[in-house]
Amino acid sequence: MFKRSLYILICLIMAYSTYAQTKKLTLQQSIAIATDSSLQAFRAKNLYRASYWEYKSYKAARLPALTLSMTPIRFNRDIVSRYDSENNIDIYRQQQSLSSYANLSLTQNVDFTGGTFFVDSELGYLRNVGDNPYSQFSSVPFRVGYSQALFGYNSFKWEKRIEPVKYEKAKKELLYSCEEISELAIEYFFNLAMAQLEYDLAVENVVSSDSLYFIGSERLKIASISQADLLTLKLDALNAKNTLETVSLNLKRAMLSFLAFMDMPKDTELKLELPQHPTRISVTPDQALRLSQENNPDYLQYQLNVLAAEREVERTRKKMAFDANVTASVGFNQVANNFRGAYQNPLEQDVVRVGLSIPLMDWGVRKGNANMAKSNLDVAKISVQQSQTYLEQDVMLTVGDFRVQQDLIAGAEEARSLANLAYNSTKQRFMIGKADVNSLTLSLGRLNTAQKNYMTALKNYWLSFYKLRKLTLYDFEKNMSLSYQFDAILINR
Repeated sequence: MFKRSLYILICLIMAYSTYAQTKKLTLQQSIAIATDSSLQAFRAKNLYRASYWEYKSYKAARLPALTLSMTPIRFNRDIVSRYDSENNIDIYRQQQSLSSYANLSLTQNVDFTGGTFFVDSELGYLRNVGDNPYSQFSSVPFRVGYSQALFGYNSFKWEKRIEPVKYEKAKKELLYSCEEISELAIEYFFNLAMAQLEYDLAVENVVSSDSLYFIGSERLKIASISQADLLTLKLDALNAKNTLETVSLNLKRAMLSFLAFMDMPKDTELKLELPQHPTRISVTPDQALRLSQENNPDYLQYQLNVLAAEREVERTRKKMAFDANVTASVGFNQVANNFRGAYQNPLEQDVVRVGLSIPLMDWGVRKGNANMAKSNLDVAKISVQQSQTYLEQDVMLTVGDFRVQQDLIAGAEEARSLANLAYNSTKQRFMIGKADVNSLTLSLGRLNTAQKNYMTALKNYWLSFYKLRKLTLYDFEKNMSLSYQFDAILINR
């Protein structure tokens, strides 16, 4: 029975070894795949591209715009009211007309003043259809003008202040999102690595417990151990097999979760390789705070919140006073019965228009909106100050946690080595009859705990390290900002 069980276990180990050799994956490779090919990475890149095109639209709006407006053909047949001068009465008459219109305009927005400069040209055609057909061409060969709100809200000025900050924030948010994806990759990586470790320990435990049960059976024959100790060894062997089935199921679940996150085929077979003992990195709280203020997109969001509130204050304040706008243009125009005549001997055309809008009574609506905008600005400033404090605290705590995790790894690695030596020594002493079953079981439990603790210490270290990278957007291994990864992130799809 023992030989058959041992044969099955050996076949299981060989099958798992073959499975493990199919594809090996390190932590850094997993992070690279996650930040390149996962669904979260796809979402982050497309969010950035949306912001990129929004910024391109803003830049394009600052350039001259050439627009052609046309009404190629318009036909009217209706009854209209007309004055009959002979009888001094208004009468209804049937009217039929055919018309066309085109305007070619070049406009340029002026950020500093908020006005619009324009140059345009027009051509119109009108033909009356009926008893007395008549045709006319009307042209504006050239006209130049400028339109300006004298005391109104200048949206161009605020766009110039806000849009570049929004775009810079979008670039840093892409890097920030990649670091968040890296943190998730670490979680999934070590969850799977822990499941594989537990599976390996369970397989080893099955083989070891069967071997110890066999040895115990032989020692019982010479009365070297008691019947109770042998039953304990048999129970350990049975529990080891049950544990193997449980951790095998857990391993499958962890594998599927890992593959789903990585957007890899479900039939991919992986064996994870744990990272080596990391090199010690020194990061001071002041350094981390400075880098966070320079690189973290949250600080740009705080700036945008205040700018948006200040913009609303100015907009509501300008609406409280009277509004005036002026439009002036200089050009030429002409009308003739034929197309050529419409462009001969054009007459000067001068247009100046001044508009006023004076609020007389609104029952305090404008004043209420202005006061509300001021209050919102105060709230925004307080919220920003509070958020900055929380972020700075998070950075400080992360730096402290990172220091602790570096120390814990060294301790966990030493504890794993000592537990391994203690177990091997106890196992040898048991085989020669100098240690009891309880000592062996306790030693094995300590070894398994030490190996799991080392895995947990590795996971916590890398999570702390990448959280520090995320908060500062800084590569402490290469001593440079993570902005160097920006182009590579967008190129890889």
